[in-house]
Formats: sequence, structure tokens, C-alpha cells
Amino acid sequence: MTKRKVLVVDDERGFTRMVKLNLEATGEYDVKIQNNPQDALRTAIEFHPDVILLDVIMPELEGPDVVYQFKNNDLLRDIPVIFITANITKEEVEAQEGYIGGHAFLAKPGTIEELIVCIEKQF
Repeated sequence: MTKRKVLVVDDERGFTRMVKLNLEATGEYDVKIQNNPQDALRTAIEFHPDVILLDVIMPELEGPDVVYQFKNNDLLRDIPVIFITANITKEEVEAQEGYIGGHAFLAKPGTIEELIVCIEKQF
């Protein structure tokens, strides 16, 4: 069975390590971390993930700016992006049925189970 490739772009190193460890522990995912949003495009091109988890608020380059780069790249434009943010509550996500602006959204902190459900909904 082929593992799904997940790219996690978030400036919080502890968060990205936790996501990587938990997703890879399932045996279903191969996870790559990028803590510098300015390098996200390069990392995505090299790794070519099946789905991208992307923080909304990061220094120097925010999530929507990174998505703009992805959507303007022929190799990446069709890869689903899931925004993750501490600036929205679980209730707000649920009220929008998990999507805002056409992208899946998850509130931080969340459970690994919630994350896996959201990832699997992208396929």
C-alpha cells in the first residue's frame, strides 16, 4: 500500500514535529515538514505531496500568500490545501462545514483523529 504524502507548513516547530510523529505512527502517511514559509514552494515541488497542511498566520509570508504560489504552479495547483490556525474556533469551522474560501480549515489545537478525517476527506 502506498502511503499518502503530507507536507506540513507551519512556523511552530513543536506543532509540526507532533503532527509528523502522530501521522507517521499510523503507518498511512509519509510526512515532510517545512517551518519556513518562504521555502514552502520549493519543498512542495521536491516532495510533491498528496495534501498540504498550511498554517494561516506565519512571519514574513502568510498561508494565503503561500497558497497563491501553489495555485500558480502547474505541478502544485491541484494539490488540496488544509488551512490550520489558532485564529478560528472549532465552532466556527463547524458552522462553515469545515471549509472557508474553498479550502478545508482546522482549528488549533485539534486532535490527530480530526486531522486524519480532514485529510481523508480530500481524496
